Amino acid sequence: QVQLVESGGGLVQAGGSLRLSCAASGRTFRSYRLGWFRQTPGKERDFVAAISGSSGSTYYADSVKGRFTISRDNAKNTVYLQMNSLKPEDTDVYYCAAGLGLPIEAMRTPEGYNYWGQGTQVTVSS
Repeated sequence: QVQLVESGGGLVQAGGSLRLSCAASGRTFRSYRLGWFRQTPGKERDFVAAISGSSGSTYYADSVKGRFTISRDNAKNTVYLQMNSLKPEDTDVYYCAAGLGLPIEAMRTPEGYNYWGQGTQVTVSS
């Protein structure tokens, strides 16, 4: 069982930056694929970024490529999402997720993850 706790959300002006953190429990953290998704109430949960457990390869949604960076610190059992050049359309609830033993093809979908955090609100004002 893995528990995930996000932090770092808040209100920021357009063009600003935020860094989200997600602390995980569990001794096999380094084996997990880790991802960030975002969701507007009433809509589907959308893929933002992911980082693999083996090679540390990173993957991004086209809408955030070049602005967001995902990273992990296995010693601290933490995954980060650095968000720069924020836009009002980035406003959402952001969730971190951890996956193990699921198909690589599902990495960009919620079905590629076993565990989820509770979410943190990010609001970007224009």
